[in-house]
Formats: sequence, C-alpha cells, structure tokens
Amino acid sequence: MIFGIIALVVIVLVIVWGVSAYNGLVTLRNRVKNGWSQIDVQLKQRADLIPNLVQTVKGYAAHESQVLTQVTQARANALQAAQSGDVQQRIQAENQLSRAIMNLQAVAEAYPQLQANQNFLDLQGQLKALEEKIAYARQFYNDVVQKYNTKIEVAPSNIIAGLFHFEQASYFQIDEADRQVPQVSF
Repeated sequence: MIFGIIALVVIVLVIVWGVSAYNGLVTLRNRVKNGWSQIDVQLKQRADLIPNLVQTVKGYAAHESQVLTQVTQARANALQAAQSGDVQQRIQAENQLSRAIMNLQAVAEAYPQLQANQNFLDLQGQLKALEEKIAYARQFYNDVVQKYNTKIEVAPSNIIAGLFHFEQASYFQIDEADRQVPQVSF
C-alpha cells in the first residue's frame, strides 16, 4: 500500500515536471518568435524609409548612381528575403542593406548642401533612431535565443525538448565582411 502511494507520488511529480518543462520550452520558443517579430517590424520601417532617403540624396548627388543602385538593390533583396521566411537569408540581406546604407551616408557627407537640407536631416534622424531600435531588438532576440537554446540543451529539459522535437533557434549575427576593420587612408 505504501509502495503504491510512493509510486503514485513519483509518477505525479514526473508528470508535473514534464508539463512544467514543456511549458517552459513553449514559452521560450514563443519569446524567440516575438523577438524576431520585433526585429521584423523595425526592419520594415527602415525599408520603408530608404526610398525617401535615396530620392533626397539623388537630387544632390546624381552622379553617385552606383551607391544609389546598391542601396536600392539591397533593399529589394531584403524585402525578398523577408517574404522567403528563411531567417539566415534574411539576416544576410539585412546586413547587406546596412552596409549599403552606410555607403550612402558616407557619400552624403561629401555634399554640404545635402547636409544642410532639412528633409535629409529628418530622414537621417529617423534612420538613426530606427538603427538604434534594430540594435536593441537584435540584442533582445539573441538573449532570448540563448536562453531557449540553453534550455533545449541542458538536462533534464533536453529530454522533453527531444521528445517534442524542439529545434535550436538561429542567432542574428553579422556577416564576416562586417567584422573586418575598415581601412582608412589619407
């Protein structure tokens, strides 16, 4: 009789632990999805802002068509990657867009009239604010991914993760090209 009660208590405890571990994994997986959604919103706002920025620069720096084309193409690639649903492809496209925007801003610095244009200054301010939000959203996303991936890997929750096919999430990482130190020459 006592052995039966002890066995029942152990079974109940295992079930409670299993449910708790499963719910914890689902919660973290949903936080990862939410973190990615927050990045997605900021990236969409940035993509919507870029055509206005390009048009403003185009009026002052018409002969800088290569840089303008790079930005336009990078934006198109980012929008296409967003529709594909592939996280790694999206990260690469967004990193390419970030580089193109930096090139555009470097070109803009060569035109004092453009630097004095209020519309350009407003757009640049909005872009800076969006970049800061994107950086924060990426950091939040990577923090949640780290917690989720750790929970999947550590015992004993890895048992539940394996049983219910929880998969590792990808970090939002920069490209190797962005890790290179820029060469400055005078």
